[in-house]
Amino acid sequence: MRALELVPFYVPSNDGLIERLGDELAREFRCEVRVRLPWFDPEDAYDSERGQYDSTELLAALLADPEASDALVLGVTGVDLFVPVLTFVYGEAQLDGRAAVVSLHRLRAEAYGLAPDPELLYERLYKEAAHELGHVHGLLHCADPSCVMRASSYVEQVDGKTREFCDGCLATVEAHVGAER
Repeated sequence: MRALELVPFYVPSNDGLIERLGDELAREFRCEVRVRLPWFDPEDAYDSERGQYDSTELLAALLADPEASDALVLGVTGVDLFVPVLTFVYGEAQLDGRAAVVSLHRLRAEAYGLAPDPELLYERLYKEAAHELGHVHGLLHCADPSCVMRASSYVEQVDGKTREFCDGCLATVEAHVGAER
């Protein structure tokens, strides 16, 4: 069974968010979850012209693990992410690979002028983390509007989908997880 390493950076460490996420992902993906400090400088991915962090560069940094572990790696950050062709992204993953990154930045209610809502933030984070890990397990975007693998360009789309994989996506994840054992 492959382990999953959560690598938080620029995330408050006293709110229990990472631990809660790790516990739920361990159950969903049937794996051991460990929390690790980053082994790279996230500032290397900062684009001063955009005022954002390049998620592809962060993904490459997550993959350049000096311990050369075969664990899956999920970076969780509080900074705003982008890829050159999009204004922002909630996350990015290596398709059928071993690494992904997700951002809390645009998942926070405060980003939309609303009062902080820790439970809503957690639900959005869980959905986007499961979504990116779905890509790591070989899934593409799903047409089922309730499936967690549905693409989300706006936070309302994140809110509109469930935290579950549809039957077809779940079968693919289960086959992939089973093959890792």
